[in-house]
Amino acid sequence: MPTSPPPPEGAAPASATPVTPAVLRAWRLPPPGVGKDARGRVLVVGGSDQTPGAVMLAAEAALRSGAGKLQVATAASVARAVAVALPEALVLPLPETPDGDVAPSAAQRVAEAAQGSSAVLLGPGVRDVDAVRELLDALVPQLGPDAVGTVVLDAAAHAWVGARLRDGGSGLGSLRGRALLTPNPTELALTLGVEREAVVREPAAHALALARAAGAVVSCGGGESWIAAPDGRTWCDRTGGTGLGVSGSGDVLAGIVTGLAARGAEPAQAAVWGAHLHGRAGDRLAAGVGPLGFLARELLPQVPRVLTEVEG
Repeated sequence: MPTSPPPPEGAAPASATPVTPAVLRAWRLPPPGVGKDARGRVLVVGGSDQTPGAVMLAAEAALRSGAGKLQVATAASVARAVAVALPEALVLPLPETPDGDVAPSAAQRVAEAAQGSSAVLLGPGVRDVDAVRELLDALVPQLGPDAVGTVVLDAAAHAWVGARLRDGGSGLGSLRGRALLTPNPTELALTLGVEREAVVREPAAHALALARAAGAVVSCGGGESWIAAPDGRTWCDRTGGTGLGVSGSGDVLAGIVTGLAARGAEPAQAAVWGAHLHGRAGDRLAAGVGPLGFLARELLPQVPRVLTEVEG
């Protein structure tokens, strides 16, 4: 990996807004409306024959944060098991690569399933970086503003964003203004092509650098969460703790922000609220279970409780 350059000039924020319940209550989520159609439809795309749990965690998190309707598109070999585990979802089996990941040939079927979705989540549980790049090359141009609302890119999908940036453009095209990226520090570093240590030293500056380069909201979670918007706004959420550093935790976060976006929150609001709900759910489990040892799936039932507490 190349020696990391300094953040682009002007990228470092003067100050980040600390996320507190008071800040969120002054920036209330759109009212949920009545019935499942009023709270939006989510499509979660990802998983593989070895990692179906990622899409299950993300999908349930979207419902727990208030989305009304749920679709999951995943590798055909695990689709039936996912459908049984998620009786609330319509599950679409997708063609697979020989290694069990979603195949690039699935792009058209995913695009058709995405039509009319309020929010689409791409990437959780995907293992084959080359396959996801090819899939998104074919899929993203079909996710125009008349087709879908917010598009959340998670996990391996950041490799596609990074490849487009290195080709001289964001690759997000018509997603600009509707995209939300949820990298962890390692994924943020790989997407920007810098050393991970540089991101750890200056997470806000690097999150903002990616937000401006990609024209997308960026939510980077680590020991604390940093959210950056392309217009220069930044936020820091210090809830959570070391217990959130566990397998599946990032999938839960991605699902929460996708569910909030489906309800009508714009990308920055979904990212800020999502980081706080995820962190506060971790705080609740740390108090009840211990600072380490709770599981990502145990975060899920905490989300609506925290949401009720914050909304007041």
